[in-house]
Amino acid sequence: MPRSPSLERLRRHWDRQSASYDQKMDRAERLFGDTRSWVCQQATGEVLEVAVGTGLNLGLYPEQAAVTGMDLSPAMLDVARRRASELGRDVDLRVGNAQRLEFGDASFDTVVCTFGLCAVPDDGGAVDEMVRVLRPGGLLLIADHVVSTSAPVRALQAVVELYSVRFENEHFRRRPIQHVRAAGLDIERHDRFKKGVVERVAARKPPTPLL
Repeated sequence: MPRSPSLERLRRHWDRQSASYDQKMDRAERLFGDTRSWVCQQATGEVLEVAVGTGLNLGLYPEQAAVTGMDLSPAMLDVARRRASELGRDVDLRVGNAQRLEFGDASFDTVVCTFGLCAVPDDGGAVDEMVRVLRPGGLLLIADHVVSTSAPVRALQAVVELYSVRFENEHFRRRPIQHVRAAGLDIERHDRFKKGVVERVAARKPPTPLL
C-alpha cells in the first residue's frame, strides 16, 4: 500500500493545477452530464461545499442558499473568488482539510462534494467529517467518478491508477456511497451511468431521535 502524500505536497500539486483546472474539467463535463446541476439544485439553507476547487458549482446553487466553500489549495480558491465576484455571489471561501473540517458538529443544512473525494487520501474519513458537520435531517450530496460496472473499463482504471494514484493522487476505483451507507444515512436519490463510472448520491442524515 503506497504511503499517502502529505497535505503540503497535495497543496502544492493543486496550486500548480489551478490555472489549467477549468480547461481540464471542460473535457470531463461531457462524461458528467448534468451532474453538477443535479447536485446543486437540491442544496438548501446553509451549504458547505467540500473541495470547492475553482468554484465550478457556484453559479448553480439556488439564490437563497448560503454557501461556504473550502479547499486545500489557496490558488484554487483565488480562482473561485474571481468566479464568485463575476457571478455577484457572496460566498465564504476558506482554506481547509476535508479530512478534518474546522466546523462544529451539526453546522450545515446541506453538505456537497463533487468530483473531489477521488483525490482525498482518506475518502472515508472525509465522508465521516461531512456527516459530522451536517445537521440532523440534513442532506449530503456527493458525485464522483467511481469504479466501473464494466470489467474491461475496471481493468483500464486499474492500469491508469498505477500512475494516477502515485503522481496525481487521483483514484478511479472508489465508491463513496459505501462510506455514506456505513455512516447510517438514508439514500434518497441515487444515479449511476456511463458504464457505472459516474455516481451521484443524495442521502439524508437521520433526525435526532425524540427523548
